[in-house]
Amino acid sequence: MSPNSRHSPEVLQALRAFDTATVSNAIEKLALRDRVTGYASNRIACQFPHLEPMVGYAVTATADSTTPGDRRPPRVDELLEALEAAPRPIVMVIQHSGHERERCCVIGDMFCCVLDKLGGVGIVTDVNARDKSGIARRTPEFQVFSAGWVASHGYPAYLSFNTPVTVAGLTIHPGDLLHGDESGLITIPEEAVDSLADAARQVQDEEAEFFDLVENRFSLDALKQRMRPDKA
Repeated sequence: MSPNSRHSPEVLQALRAFDTATVSNAIEKLALRDRVTGYASNRIACQFPHLEPMVGYAVTATADSTTPGDRRPPRVDELLEALEAAPRPIVMVIQHSGHERERCCVIGDMFCCVLDKLGGVGIVTDVNARDKSGIARRTPEFQVFSAGWVASHGYPAYLSFNTPVTVAGLTIHPGDLLHGDESGLITIPEEAVDSLADAARQVQDEEAEFFDLVENRFSLDALKQRMRPDKA
């Protein structure tokens, strides 16, 4: 295991083999948190849904780019130091803290290229990105979860690092393990990591049995029995 990773590559790769909705259901099966917590809202979206699920450890920051006339130091050197010290693989998580979230942008193809070189696999933010085709061309395996896209970046500046942030209703702590794909983004409880792949396979088996019932053995009585709360 790499000294910069908390879990083995095999464990992380096993989690990438499942879509995020299945992993979310597996966490529910382990009963480690309330079902209404642990996932982001539709305020952010997966921008490259064709990629395999993103799995990585959060490096958190707050940032702004839209305060008019702002000339604050960008603090990029501090960001690079935080990234260098973080466990791999890295997911950069940026919460907006400034003037106008809908126009804020702190992500582009150059930044994604640097993150990719430093062990990053994706970015999560409640603001915007730009250079979509450039990101896809230069870092074809790099994922972006963002509110959308804009053409300009204003005056980007980082305000804090490695503190808890909240993005799209999801609170993320530094080092949290994240899983995301076209369905959305979740956090993975630390105590679930080692047993989660087995739970996810059980979810898949149960869903396969459900679809077999609906497609091949359908009846209302059988469906009612299958949909009982203790079976769902």
